[in-house]
Amino acid sequence: MTPPEEKATGPHSAPVPAKPPPADGGPDPSGPRLASVVLFVYDHDASADFYQELLNMEVTVRTATAALLVGRNGMQVYLRAVGRHSPHPVGDVGTQYVIWTADGPDDFQRCERVLRARASHVYTREAEGFTLLEGQDPSGLPVLVAYPGPDEVARLEIFARAYV
Repeated sequence: MTPPEEKATGPHSAPVPAKPPPADGGPDPSGPRLASVVLFVYDHDASADFYQELLNMEVTVRTATAALLVGRNGMQVYLRAVGRHSPHPVGDVGTQYVIWTADGPDDFQRCERVLRARASHVYTREAEGFTLLEGQDPSGLPVLVAYPGPDEVARLEIFARAYV
């Protein structure tokens, strides 16, 4: 029998300890968090170099058609080469953008310098309490970096880019 403070989540799962509700009555901050992003790109070598510099990540695995980058916090970016003529239709079902959060104001400025040096266009937008920087990766995919992050400043609006 499972003790009352633990609950199994499936037939092959280890028991998961029960967690008390948040002390302040707010939403529970626990739960799944983003661990990895998979990007299909034209050239995984060029993209690996780009994301390694922009995101301060290390390339830990590289094959003939893919690369894996890992950040200090364990975040992973998988890059998979799909060829120069593969489409990326905006507005189709699926993830359209990933927004990264800079580590601080100096890191945000560093990201802007990297994007301006490597990207064909860069835009900076001020929103309510945060700044959003947008550029493109070597495959022409949008790259967005915000500062401060949503853990520091609540997002009170949906910016226009989310509708494009």
